[in-house]
Amino acid sequence: MTELYVPEREDLWFRLLLLGDPATMGYNRGCGLESPTYHNDTGCIDFPEEAWADWHARWVGAEPARFYAYLRLRETGDFLGEVNLFQTEGPGVYEMGIVLHSAQRGKGYSREGLRLLLGHAFGALGAKRVTNCFEPGREAALRIHQAAGFQVEKEENGLLHLAVSRETYTF
Repeated sequence: MTELYVPEREDLWFRLLLLGDPATMGYNRGCGLESPTYHNDTGCIDFPEEAWADWHARWVGAEPARFYAYLRLRETGDFLGEVNLFQTEGPGVYEMGIVLHSAQRGKGYSREGLRLLLGHAFGALGAKRVTNCFEPGREAALRIHQAAGFQVEKEENGLLHLAVSRETYTF
């Protein structure tokens, strides 16, 4: 059984592992992000320990503007990936993110993580709408999002833009 776990600062070693793993971050390769910590050739993002305190202060405990958690196996405490929400177009409208460690993909954890994240968004945060965007070639991600009630609103600049509302959420 998976659960959302809000990490302590000392747990950010796992985020360092995620962001530094080319197999996990391959979806991010070639995106041309304008950040000095981004590696266009691998998709990886540097996350040095000296940045952890500021990052943690910005993302953890910042509800309702932001929410960040790990996906964790309840039985073992093992971390599987990360999820986040942040307000974009004003109160009640959030963009989401989900990254599963490459070794944990194909086991149903993405679907469960999306269910938990949207449950938190529409429950605790009172979200009206949640959006996400990614490349059309990410077929598994598209299937999981559509199963949750997301609908493709547009395709622009090589990205699918999807959204789900409290009324269309189906998990």
